Amino acid sequence: MGSIPKVAIVYVVDPYHEDAIAKLQSQRNLTVILPGDPRIKSYHTDATHILVRSETTIGEADILKARNLKAIIKQGVGVDNIDLQAARRHGVIVCNTPGINSESVAELTLALALSIARRVCEIDRRVRNGEKVIRSKTLGHSLFRKTIGVIGMGNIGRVVAKKWVGAMEGKVIAYDPYAPDSAWDDMKDVQRTAQLGELLQQADLVSLHVPLTEQTQGLIRKEEFAMMKSNAILINCARGGIVDEEALLDALREGRILGAGLDAMDVEPPSLEKYGNTLLDHPGVIMTPHIGASTIENQSRSGIAAVDILCKLLRGEEVESRLT
Repeated sequence: MGSIPKVAIVYVVDPYHEDAIAKLQSQRNLTVILPGDPRIKSYHTDATHILVRSETTIGEADILKARNLKAIIKQGVGVDNIDLQAARRHGVIVCNTPGINSESVAELTLALALSIARRVCEIDRRVRNGEKVIRSKTLGHSLFRKTIGVIGMGNIGRVVAKKWVGAMEGKVIAYDPYAPDSAWDDMKDVQRTAQLGELLQQADLVSLHVPLTEQTQGLIRKEEFAMMKSNAILINCARGGIVDEEALLDALREGRILGAGLDAMDVEPPSLEKYGNTLLDHPGVIMTPHIGASTIENQSRSGIAAVDILCKLLRGEEVESRLT
């Protein structure tokens, strides 16, 4: 590999793992501005490259102000916090780090599903409140050999499906109208459907793994909840906005589904002010503040991957995850 040919001014506008920072600072010909430095707020002045996560939104106004900006590298898969069309119009490269978060997001998906099915968080709260929990009157649901419906046949959905078969010996039904016909051909335990309704009617667990787009906005609404089993669990470890939250609340209150695990909501991070009298008031709901990728191991891997992409760009090499 060649060396970085000239000086670049790199702003790390969101927190990155120390391993990624160490690798970045080891590169020659880079000026690196880290989180906590007061200059971060004025990155528009001279940034040539930006390393970002989900905390910072970069819109067209930011891109127009940052006249020296050449590239934005996003740690993680989702790029809905970056105006891709504006970046494309103004010649700014945008890259992400797909595939690296898959294991950690899949782990959280199963953790939420099992916690809801076995009423772990609900029972824990009752014990902490001093209630005597009678076991015979506090039965959960087994997920062993049950059916998972995976919506979105990308990297994360694939790992979720594999873990489900391995851990639960369960059936997998998958829906993704945009995935190629050959997607998941090597996974013999997967039934693919072209109809979302078919998946919803069969699944004991419905797990969302799609980006937020015009096509997926409000994908799960009142009509979709009406198709689901009364003991079904919905998991959203993807993006807020995919689920109609008012319809979800109605479905929960009316007993049309068993519960929901939400790592992605309309309002993030979730708060008592927003959800205290609605979704958080239901015992079958678990909310986490978009922590699917938040393991020590994954933050190190994905941060280093973002730095590697930056270095490739600076050396003039091709990057597979380039989006603009």
